[in-house]
Amino acid sequence: MSVIKYGDQRVGVLIDVQNLYHSAKNLYNARVNFKELLNAATAKRRLVRAFGYVVKSDIPAGEASFFDALEKSGLELKMKDLQIFPGGAKKADWDVGMAVDAIRIAPSLDTVVLITGDGDFIPLVEYLKNIGKQVEVIAFGKSASGKLREAADEFIDLGEDPSRFLLTIHKRARRYRTQEQ
Repeated sequence: MSVIKYGDQRVGVLIDVQNLYHSAKNLYNARVNFKELLNAATAKRRLVRAFGYVVKSDIPAGEASFFDALEKSGLELKMKDLQIFPGGAKKADWDVGMAVDAIRIAPSLDTVVLITGDGDFIPLVEYLKNIGKQVEVIAFGKSASGKLREAADEFIDLGEDPSRFLLTIHKRARRYRTQEQ
């Protein structure tokens, strides 16, 4: 479906960072270019707010620099700690927090861009559309919920332009440098 995009359109962007991070790593052995992702989400429209939802892991090595890079790309970070339950089960999602924020900021927006492939957001998409908001979803098509894709006014598949949205992980380059030393 074709959507209307114009310069004065007020846009809010909500990024499920863990969802994208793990999809890029598992599907492409790569990292997401969050700055380019934000450019695609705004599409030269007026950005009102851009949130990135992250979970602090139980192994924080390298997290601080990753979180700094996300903030430098223009995201307001929302953080919470990884929940570890007795028995070792772990939980790390922001579904409710993202939904509440989307509903909270919706009155000041024309368009809400959800960057996630998680089908749990279908009721949120339907709600936002029912109150007159344009809803766009951006995710990797290979791992995105088909019903979420259908529910959105527009779906952008990051996998259709990996050179734009992905940064390669140079494991081989590091291995060779280590061997040479």
